[in-house]
Amino acid sequence: MKISIGNDHAGPEYKKAIVQYLESKGHQVTNYGTDTEASVDYPDFGHPVASDVEEGKADFGIVICGSGNGIAMTVNKHAGVRAGLCWTKEIAYLTRLHNDANIVSIPARYTSIQQAVEIVETFLETAFEGGRHQNRVDKIACK
Repeated sequence: MKISIGNDHAGPEYKKAIVQYLESKGHQVTNYGTDTEASVDYPDFGHPVASDVEEGKADFGIVICGSGNGIAMTVNKHAGVRAGLCWTKEIAYLTRLHNDANIVSIPARYTSIQQAVEIVETFLETAFEGGRHQNRVDKIACK
C-alpha cells in the first residue's frame, strides 16, 4: 500500500515508530511530517497528506498532532477524505468498518507510541463493511 503520513511537533517519535512499522510490512510511505519538536502549524503537514489521499496518490493517510483534533479538522476539509480521530484500536476498527475512513488521526498526547502503532495496524487491516453503512457514508460529503 501507499501511505502518506504527516505530523506536527507533538508527533515526531510517533511518526518514526509508525513509519518503521509500515516499512517492515512492505508499505511505501511518503513522509510530510516534521522531525523535530520545534513548534510548527499542523495544517502545513495535514494538507499534503489529504491531497495525496484525495488525488489517489496514497491509499491511506495517517496524521498526528497533540489532540488529533486540529489535524483531523484540517484533512476533513478535503473532498473525498474521511478522517477518524482514533485513540484506541477499537475506535480505529469501527472508523474503518462503519465509516470507510481513509485517514486516521492520532492524538499523540493521549496515546502511547505502542498504542499508536496498534491503531495504525488495526486501521489498515480492517475493511469497510459496506451494506447499511454505505448509505450513511454516501451522505457525509457536502454536495
